[in-house]
Amino acid sequence: MNSRTRRLALRTASALAGLVLAAQALHAQALPPIPVAPVRPVTDTYFGTPVVDDYRYMENLQDPEVQAWMKAQAQATRARLDALPGRQALLERIHALRNADAARGGFVRRGQRWFYEVFEPGAQLPRLVWRDGLQGPEHLLVDPAALGAGSSTHYALDFFEPSWDGKLVAYGISAGGSEASVLHVMDVASGRVLAERIERANGSVVAWRPDNRSFFYLRYAPVTPDTPPALREYDARTYLHQVGRHADGDGDAVVFGRGVQPGLDVPEGQGTYVLTAPGSRWALAVANRNMDDNPSTFYVAPLAQVSGPGTPWRRIATVADGVTAVALHGDELYFLSQKDAPRFQLLATPLARPDVARARVVIPQGTGVLTAFAFAQDGLYARVRDGAVSHVMRLAGGGAPAAALPMPFEGNVGAPVTDPREPGALMSLRGWLQSTRALYYDPAQGRTSDTGLIAPSKIDVSAMEAREVFATSYDGTRIPLSLIYRRDLVRDGSHPVLLIGYGSYGISLEPRFSATRLAWVERGGVVAIAHVRGGGEYGEGWHAAGQKLTKLNTVFDFIACAQYLVDAHYTVPARIAANGGSAGGITVGGALTWRPDLFGVVLDEVGMSDTLRAETEPNGPPNVPEFGSVATESGFHGLYAMSPYVHVRDGVRYPAVMFSTGANDPRVAPWQMAKMAARVQAATASGRPVLLRVDYDAGHGIGSSASQYESSLADLWSFALWRMGDPAFQPAPAAQ
Repeated sequence: MNSRTRRLALRTASALAGLVLAAQALHAQALPPIPVAPVRPVTDTYFGTPVVDDYRYMENLQDPEVQAWMKAQAQATRARLDALPGRQALLERIHALRNADAARGGFVRRGQRWFYEVFEPGAQLPRLVWRDGLQGPEHLLVDPAALGAGSSTHYALDFFEPSWDGKLVAYGISAGGSEASVLHVMDVASGRVLAERIERANGSVVAWRPDNRSFFYLRYAPVTPDTPPALREYDARTYLHQVGRHADGDGDAVVFGRGVQPGLDVPEGQGTYVLTAPGSRWALAVANRNMDDNPSTFYVAPLAQVSGPGTPWRRIATVADGVTAVALHGDELYFLSQKDAPRFQLLATPLARPDVARARVVIPQGTGVLTAFAFAQDGLYARVRDGAVSHVMRLAGGGAPAAALPMPFEGNVGAPVTDPREPGALMSLRGWLQSTRALYYDPAQGRTSDTGLIAPSKIDVSAMEAREVFATSYDGTRIPLSLIYRRDLVRDGSHPVLLIGYGSYGISLEPRFSATRLAWVERGGVVAIAHVRGGGEYGEGWHAAGQKLTKLNTVFDFIACAQYLVDAHYTVPARIAANGGSAGGITVGGALTWRPDLFGVVLDEVGMSDTLRAETEPNGPPNVPEFGSVATESGFHGLYAMSPYVHVRDGVRYPAVMFSTGANDPRVAPWQMAKMAARVQAATASGRPVLLRVDYDAGHGIGSSASQYESSLADLWSFALWRMGDPAFQPAPAAQ
């Protein structure tokens, strides 16, 4: 090349470089900056230990400065996610997979009438429907998507409960993912919505009386400007409502709750409710600390005498008695107990003279975990979980031995759905790669058949494989780990891994078919589900081993699962995305702070992070039994140890992180993710992005629309694949 040609080439290259730089500069100008949060330290001293909180002011979500910062964060995050070239194609794939099949679930039986939710392909939200007989025509009752038509707010169905004769249904509707339920009543035959509109019925438990025209329901006290956030959804009371009277609920008689009846000791907690059953002349009142399936306090009274504050309630069990699931059956109370039985046993006691300590054993503790039971006319049906599979046992009475119901394949069998006045039971059956089926056991024929209510999935998963393995935690405990991947996968350390963990409240991550996972797996990825301590996979002992002062076991088990995936050559640390949400924020947040070198990406969805301050938020006090309280020294030490927020350290090379929250979240306050994002953004020395995603028409994810779910999934996975180096997701340099 001569000098002239060389100079021309240099000028051309320089001009091209200038054009590239100009384009990058233009692109950079189009990306809004990630705003820096001011640091305003507040120091609290707990039992002699000072703890500095740089972002306490963010807990005031009404502060215009905080609101402006969160909106700027959301805009900056949105711009960066939209700049990922592969995101739109991934979103379209997720949408196609999610909308390939119709889904039906939440079945309730009233005689021969069935109520349930149906999610049709292309729909934004599930609809409430009913039919007479399993093969009868389907009738629409409630379509939440139609309620938000023409507005920017969407509505969701929170709960429903039909009357015992199936002629009326009470249901709750909330807006924007808030779970702030308004209770309505509908006439089933005509579809006419009655006058009832009862607010503050969040997550209400409705129990109909035998007259089928009145019911008990849960309601929270009105919120005033002086109501602390921690008491806005606390100490709910139970009321008696007569259909057609006091349509707004004001004036309904209060029948149970803390402070309702002088001399009756009702412990503080989130909710109280009353349970009834056809054929039983008794009512059971429940004081439930966190509206969950953990042990509660129980009271009994004759149903005919439950009418107001003077109801003759008698306490029959406290939390110490370990009673969880219950069912009234004639003049007896049947209940699951974890006391002296960490895998649970089924007991029964007469309601005229109840004594849970001397109750007769109906089903003793076995090798599996007894998780649910229900009565039908022909006997008792009980669900038992054994590792990754479960089955339903039937006790027909008369001394006949319990027998497992036949199933078309081994998998995850749902809790039996029955009516104590009718024979038979409806059950769901599914696996990691087997789509859900709705099966019915007919005792007259002695066989289980597919109802056809849920058609087999159209998604071809024949190229996929599910495998159950074990990781070994720091103390030698074997941690179950479920893996889903392509059959032709070669363990060469190259695969992107989505490692999912939770580990709280005794909740188990059981096999569940998800078509959308194919969008990750078909790219050569692995979906890994870590069954860490704090969950309920092995019963109450497994739960207690990841709770309060043992909570770090949850985090260390999750880390052990990540290490297994590396050691087994599925992947390398840079290609592991830790994914968790809600209480799982402790799990993935702990993984972030304890082993930042072991993860390339952290996806923290509506996650708990500042556990020392969690008690001050609306859903904080109900969670004290699960996580502890800063009011006690041991509680403080447990909460301090598990808190991801207080363990973020300056100058650490943290992975890429995306924190997500919903502005209307009633379960984990949005400031938890805001504070955590601000702290990690200020501390990290890696240069990897730390983003905060905010959905202003969402809450905790419960009640989100299909498009919200799909968009969130596309955002999370696109972010992860970008940071893992997937070529299809690499933006222009200035967009990184």
